[in-house]
Amino acid sequence: MGILLLATRVAGAVDLLDIYLDALAHDARYAAARAQHDAGQEKVAQGRSLLLPTIGAAADTNWNDDKTRLRNAATDTEARYNSNSYTLYLSAPIFRPQNWQQYKEGELQTDLANSVFGQETQNLILRTAEAYFNVLIARDALEAIVQLRTAAGEQLELARTSFSVGTVTITDVHEAQSRFDLASAQEIAARNTLDVTREALARIVGHTPDELAGLKPGVEISRPQPDDIAAWVDAAEKGDFGVQAQTLTREIAARAYARERSGHLPTVDLVASYGRNNRPSYSTERYDSGTVGLQLDVPLYQGGAVSSRAREAAALQIKADADLEEARRAAALAAREAYLGVTSGMAQVKALEAARVSSASALAANQLGYKVGVRINIDVLNAQSQLADTVQQLSRARYDTLLAQLRLRAAVGTLGEDDVRAINALLDTTSR
Repeated sequence: MGILLLATRVAGAVDLLDIYLDALAHDARYAAARAQHDAGQEKVAQGRSLLLPTIGAAADTNWNDDKTRLRNAATDTEARYNSNSYTLYLSAPIFRPQNWQQYKEGELQTDLANSVFGQETQNLILRTAEAYFNVLIARDALEAIVQLRTAAGEQLELARTSFSVGTVTITDVHEAQSRFDLASAQEIAARNTLDVTREALARIVGHTPDELAGLKPGVEISRPQPDDIAAWVDAAEKGDFGVQAQTLTREIAARAYARERSGHLPTVDLVASYGRNNRPSYSTERYDSGTVGLQLDVPLYQGGAVSSRAREAAALQIKADADLEEARRAAALAAREAYLGVTSGMAQVKALEAARVSSASALAANQLGYKVGVRINIDVLNAQSQLADTVQQLSRARYDTLLAQLRLRAAVGTLGEDDVRAINALLDTTSR
């Protein structure tokens, strides 16, 4: 059964979910974001270390060559010996408010790393989907232009035949030749665009993808739920990852201000040490010492540095407040644009679907009219161009609407793999 499913998968087209999973594994930008996220997880451990004791050891050994001359002594006293010592010490913070503030900053910085990584994960989905849809748009455009060139070539042959029997003028032949040449040039440009979009997608997934799955015939795009723009805007102002990150940045700035202000306060540490000194000379060969106590440090004057850093932190806190307000407004705007992109896109798709039917009918009518002599060559050529243009616009409108759905989810911070699977269900994975 597994072999049969694999064979079916290989025979079919690659879909959006396949491409997204490849992007998770191979996209360089996402890999960098993941590494940055892992680095951010260490901030809380670094902050916690400031609240814990510091324990250390020190040791030394020395070779000594002493010569001593005593008063009224006939000879000098010489001593050659090795001395060595070691010390164990401990320092534990008892009252260091700046350390506590820095520990809380570390917690917030870890949360900030999580928010930034969440936003990068959403960005990966959007970048992947946009690159995927761009390939499909370019492919549909190429197909429409190839059909236009083929139709223009047929019309050119018909015009030449009609001219040879004297039913049309040379102008009809020139017009048909012009449209055929233009369609040929457009085909070259369309193939180039398709190659470029495929390479843009390859940049994300790490390889040039196989044939991509397009939309199933007759797919209906659903309206956003809830179908209320105000609800989406309100959710975006709270749930957008950019807003979350800026909220945390503001809290970090507040903690930084409190930390800098605490630089004026005294600190108290518990200190303890134990040491042994070996010195085999004179009257003492070894002595041990141990101490336990409290150490008070009162800052009196540091050249104004503490006050300056506090003022700097206060200004950065005001900046963080302004940045948060800007993030909320940007999130609200993004939600409105995405919502309207979905709703207006759906209306545009319906209008273009009707326009495609009308354009096809108009082309058929003009072709028939040309054969019976009630339409001229330019009418048929214009109808062919209009149909090709309508098909391209319809393709772009469909994929832009789907992308707007993903952007709407991203605006409220809920875009995830389930949304990719929902879009993927609309794609036809059978071989083209």
